Amino acid sequence: MKFTKSVNQSEVQKNWVVVDAKDKIFGRVITEVASILRGKNKPSFTPNVDCGDYVIIINAGSVKFTGAKLATKNYFTHSGYFGSTKTHKMSDMLTNNPEKLFKLSVRGMLPKTKLGAKMLKNLKVYEGAEHPHTAQVKGE
Repeated sequence: MKFTKSVNQSEVQKNWVVVDAKDKIFGRVITEVASILRGKNKPSFTPNVDCGDYVIIINAGSVKFTGAKLATKNYFTHSGYFGSTKTHKMSDMLTNNPEKLFKLSVRGMLPKTKLGAKMLKNLKVYEGAEHPHTAQVKGE
């Protein structure tokens, strides 16, 4: 009888992955990144362990969108006080703070637990082509 091996946190091998988002479709990039962060691309995937890699997204400001999402999609924030609901258009978020837009989208595809919050910390998003993690990334 063969059993599937579940890995512990101490046995996980984490790598650094750079994803270039220039002229790619936003949703496709986000699903790829969420899968890498979760560790689903590895044969040693264990659902209750953070076995994903570190992901660096570069050129986040020059990503493409399909349809009319850029003009019509809104994000809402609420502080908890009455009347404090604020609306942010996707187009404004892309120009002002693309890092926040990418993190919000990836967060929606990760588990809604402490483990998901820990996985989200492995994501680094940069608007331009430069990033300060060149020492960690091999072969770049």
